[in-house]
Amino acid sequence: MMDNFTPAPFTAELAAAGVPSELHDWLGRMGVGALVVKIGIHFLEMSPERTVATMPVQGNTQVAGILHGGAHVVLAETLGSFAAGMHAGPGRYALGIEVGATHHRSIAKGTVTGTCTAIHLGRTLTTHEIIMTDEQGRRLSTARITNLIRDKAA
Repeated sequence: MMDNFTPAPFTAELAAAGVPSELHDWLGRMGVGALVVKIGIHFLEMSPERTVATMPVQGNTQVAGILHGGAHVVLAETLGSFAAGMHAGPGRYALGIEVGATHHRSIAKGTVTGTCTAIHLGRTLTTHEIIMTDEQGRRLSTARITNLIRDKAA
């Protein structure tokens, strides 16, 4: 006997990116996004208060052979936006309105870890700080993102 269950189109993508199964209903019809997949972001923790992910340096470098500054910002914006989206909850969504980063140290190989921590979780705005570190725990960059929380159209 067959059931009527149809898996969400992005179930495999979510699992490969480390998204916890309890969040698959939320992201199952959208996935994590093509850029997240392309640059290899892998989630380790996911909550509105703290979201952590890794990203390889290999494949994300600029012409000088070091991690591209834009890759730092992609990791930061991904973490902050997912955290804000979780805070927004059902029937609402997060829309990034400001992101900025300061780069402190370069990295040419290995893995970068981004740790996103909530600064403010309000009804209409969220702000998160994201710190990127190398495998030795040295700070590579610091970013901040503000997201506007909106209601989905009915």
